Amino acid sequence: MNTARIVVLTIAVGAGGIAAYLASGSDQKPAPSIPVAAPPVQTIDVLVAKSDIPLGQTVGPNDVQWQVWPAGTVSSQFIRRNERPDAATQIVGSIARSPFIAGEPIRELKLVKADGSGFMAAILPSGMRAISTEISPETGAGGFILPNDRVDVILTKRDRNADARKSADPMNAEIILSNVRVLAIDQTIEDKNGQKVVVGKTATLELKPEQSETLARARQSGTLSLALRSLADATAATEAVNEDHRRRDSINVVRFGVSTPTTTNQ
Repeated sequence: MNTARIVVLTIAVGAGGIAAYLASGSDQKPAPSIPVAAPPVQTIDVLVAKSDIPLGQTVGPNDVQWQVWPAGTVSSQFIRRNERPDAATQIVGSIARSPFIAGEPIRELKLVKADGSGFMAAILPSGMRAISTEISPETGAGGFILPNDRVDVILTKRDRNADARKSADPMNAEIILSNVRVLAIDQTIEDKNGQKVVVGKTATLELKPEQSETLARARQSGTLSLALRSLADATAATEAVNEDHRRRDSINVVRFGVSTPTTTNQ
């Protein structure tokens, strides 16, 4: 066998060995990585609303519950079980001065004691006034008006000049307040046609100072009725109070030495 043939054979054997080694190495799978366990998350029980609690509702024992929260996200205003284990029963009977949504942590800044004298002042927005007016089933939308509803206040009165103008309708009606919020309404259960019905006799409205004056004057001049507005109007901006003639100021007109109170439009 000559030298050239030996060299070629040697190279071929060596190349085959290298190829076999590389092929066997590519089939090997990498060693599986060992998962690192995440550090345990510190948790704490927080008192939350079990269901929606609207403004003005009394908190009952079934309205709140304890819920696990990550300790790192718990605010100092939240009620913690390790600090106040009896808080779930202690706040029962309180009234929500702001609404809660289901799952929201209970904060005592949004609650007021039902027997507190400042409940109405607590839920009344800054700059607004609370004023009450008498209503009946006929003037209060048949008892369907509830707190947080929006209403229009309608004044019905007799036209003193109807005879002079020979008017066929001596009664006038006008909207004196529009899109105002009902803060509270007292309700009693009465029998009507053999059925129990809820009837409110006094409605407390949320008004601006000038609107309070308008309502106070209107109560002395005629009958007030509340017209219930649609829920679609709940987020609408409060409309101006009778832009051209509903807002009135009292003045005294002196004629022949006699002072007579009257009103004038602005």
